[in-house]
Amino acid sequence: MEEVNGGLIKLICCVKKSDWGRIGQESTVARLYYRNTGINIDQNQPYAEFWMGTHESGPSYVGDTENLTLKEWIERNPSVLGETVLNKWGTDFPFLFKVLSVAKPLSIQAHPDKDLATSLHKEQPSAYKDDNHKPEMALALTQFEALCGFVSLEELKVIVRTTPEIVEVVGNSKAEQVLILNDDEGKEEIRLLLQSVFTDIMTVCKDVTAEVLAKLISRLNFEGQARHLTEKEQLILQLEKQYPADVGVLAAYLLNYVKLNPGEALYLGSNEPHAYLYGESVECMANSDNVIRAGLTPKQRDVKILCSMLTYKQGFPDILKGTVVNPYTKRYLPPFDEFEVDRCILPQNSTTVFASIPGPSIFLVVEGEGTMTTSSNKVVAEGDVLFASANTSITVATMSGLHLCRAGVSSRLFELHK
Repeated sequence: MEEVNGGLIKLICCVKKSDWGRIGQESTVARLYYRNTGINIDQNQPYAEFWMGTHESGPSYVGDTENLTLKEWIERNPSVLGETVLNKWGTDFPFLFKVLSVAKPLSIQAHPDKDLATSLHKEQPSAYKDDNHKPEMALALTQFEALCGFVSLEELKVIVRTTPEIVEVVGNSKAEQVLILNDDEGKEEIRLLLQSVFTDIMTVCKDVTAEVLAKLISRLNFEGQARHLTEKEQLILQLEKQYPADVGVLAAYLLNYVKLNPGEALYLGSNEPHAYLYGESVECMANSDNVIRAGLTPKQRDVKILCSMLTYKQGFPDILKGTVVNPYTKRYLPPFDEFEVDRCILPQNSTTVFASIPGPSIFLVVEGEGTMTTSSNKVVAEGDVLFASANTSITVATMSGLHLCRAGVSSRLFELHK
């Protein structure tokens, strides 16, 4: 075990090779994993996720050994979490930090709230491996694309008017109900109709899905010769090539198409539908791996559960652009207790300070090299991951340039406990 200095511990982290990941050296995940572990990259394998934390599906290890997990080390040294975190979560580490390298869409999915997660874990422990909820946030490292949340009522009306294939699935009567609704109607009436429309699409039989999608793709290809297709229509064509005859292609019409620029973040509460499509990001979430899938995937689907659990909240999601903490650092603070993320980009010959806070942090060096100092200097470089104990002040300096991200417990939580 290597204790770096005054509350900083070096971590060895793990990788996930899902088929949606970027291949070999093209993947930031692969590059970071190699630099973190020294394990060579297979240039033919997809590297999708780099995990930093205590979750049993991908634990981090303390120091240069594979004998002691971060979870075990925290249980032996609970004071590293600080009093506020210990009182709220015990020694259960509250967040999971990741890097994603996305080459093709992940499934249309949602994450359960605490009550549903508890019951799913009890009923299907092999599929739902923990009993925690999973609010999350993705912070773009490159341009990052996603489907997220349901479109507004106005956009849903446009879809019904211009997409006969959707009407064919949900029926003329339901399509008419959408068209005559307005925003003055009761929110519950709108929500129930949207739930009904989405459920009709997600539960349509495979033969009808294949037939309707064939008509849709043929029509879009034909119309694309005479007019410029919308971004959503272009996305539909792309999704169908990647997941032919998949009902998720139809369902994508009902979800917001979001494009993040580097340095922008998207957050998702429990029971909100989403699918990451393309790009690379840092991701932080409550410490859970519960996923309920219903489209754009060869994996297990729980369509009935997904359709019943969603909030059916409509409208474009909030995009976080970060709050300036100092000239080099922005903070992304979603409305969840478990986590926040700082992104720090230090230019050549510069220094900054991460002030002492009452909770733990995990630092990831994304690019470059420099030093992180508590009571003595520690040289850090790309791929290094460090656990910082509560109440640790850290000075970061670089001569060549350094890009790092920090995940920590929400600072709002500590404000409440002052």
